[in-house]
Amino acid sequence: MQADEPAGRVLVIAGSDSGGGAGIQADIKAISAMGGYAATAITAITVQNTLGVSAIHPVPLAIVEGQIRAVLDDIGADVVKTGMLATVEIVELVAAALEAADPALPLVLDPVMIATSGDRLVDDGTEAAIRERLVPLATLVTPNAAEAARLTGLTVEDVQGQLAAAEALVGMGAKAALVKGGHLAGDAVTDVLVSTRGMEL
Repeated sequence: MQADEPAGRVLVIAGSDSGGGAGIQADIKAISAMGGYAATAITAITVQNTLGVSAIHPVPLAIVEGQIRAVLDDIGADVVKTGMLATVEIVELVAAALEAADPALPLVLDPVMIATSGDRLVDDGTEAAIRERLVPLATLVTPNAAEAARLTGLTVEDVQGQLAAAEALVGMGAKAALVKGGHLAGDAVTDVLVSTRGMEL
């Protein structure tokens, strides 16, 4: 790789945040800051700002699929990172696209279900589809504490809860789980990483 080439190609499949603090916009900023190349497939358009989410408009399935295919067939990707997948149908579409792609293509699954503001972004059926269809495909799953609780059915209020949830997610098929502690009470923030090789704080 030449010094002026991107560090890696990342296909982000996620929602658009009009406030710019999350979603596709935040992912593009983070990937670019790390020297990577960000391509996108937008799954939903949200109306949100720092005060919360007031509306979500899912993108038609054919357009989501077309974006994914356009990127993978031409630019390619070294990793896929998902964010908000607004409906069961979008989750199923993404799972099918990943299963049809190169089996070695890593998936970073950010199961965006609950916004920082506390707003719930997906319904029970979509949560179940993420759990059943995407967690087993994930190289790394990165829920916050509330999302980890929703995915596993466990109480996640401290480091021990994070550890139990991360272990459960690996037990569900993910190769690794990073349960983030930023939404928990207290000043210290601890993220817990569990993989098939063990656990780290």
